[in-house]
Amino acid sequence: MHKLPIYQVDAFADRPFTGNPAAVVPLHSWLPAAVMQAVAAENNLSETAFFAPEGAGYRIRWFTPTLEVDLCGHATLASAFIILTELQPGLSAVGFESRSGHLSVSRDGELFCLDFPSRPPERVAPVPGLAAALGVEVAETWQARDLIAVLASEDAVRGLQPDMAALSGIEAFSVVATAAGRSVDFVSRCFAPKEGIPEDPVTGSTHCSLAPFWAGRLGRTKLHARQLSARGGELFCELQGARVKIAGRAVKFSSGWFLIPE
Repeated sequence: MHKLPIYQVDAFADRPFTGNPAAVVPLHSWLPAAVMQAVAAENNLSETAFFAPEGAGYRIRWFTPTLEVDLCGHATLASAFIILTELQPGLSAVGFESRSGHLSVSRDGELFCLDFPSRPPERVAPVPGLAAALGVEVAETWQARDLIAVLASEDAVRGLQPDMAALSGIEAFSVVATAAGRSVDFVSRCFAPKEGIPEDPVTGSTHCSLAPFWAGRLGRTKLHARQLSARGGELFCELQGARVKIAGRAVKFSSGWFLIPE
């Protein structure tokens, strides 16, 4: 058996049991994709991140319990947290190569700031079945990688009890409900039952679209956001042209080893 380290980190969280838990697996060389997928399924978290040295930084890959994805914010933040606090604590920033291009994460005190591509959504016609699946009236519908449903209020987002079977039939990677916030600029919730994630606790990658959307709607580039899942999470976003800065805190929950066949 081959022993590999594994960490679990609560991302976009300032204390355990909040934010979005991600598994982080540092590698010296890549495992077969099927093995990484099996490890992610065994972990049964929304994302497991694997990274291995490449150039001056690392290459990173992300797996849900059912498939590999092209971008994941909270698992990238969790990976950078482990690198910058445990593996290479002398560094203040780390770079990753990925299927979504070059990504970087810098540390500023307790905050870890993701530098991600901006993915501005475009307004689309109402999607048949979306309002019924969410169980609420949808004011506007926008599309990037994710399907964004703009709701009337923060309370409407907070009170959602979607029909997950119906949401699985919607053609989108995930469905994101959002509205203007009361104590923050905007709030959201993210549902991806078709990808094995009924509700994602905190979703960095969706803010690649939510940040430019709300920046345009509110007329400012610096935004304070909250994801209203049961665990909850806080994000600080800044739109910088074709990039979005997404910052949050992180907490290590556990560390250990796992065994795979030679």
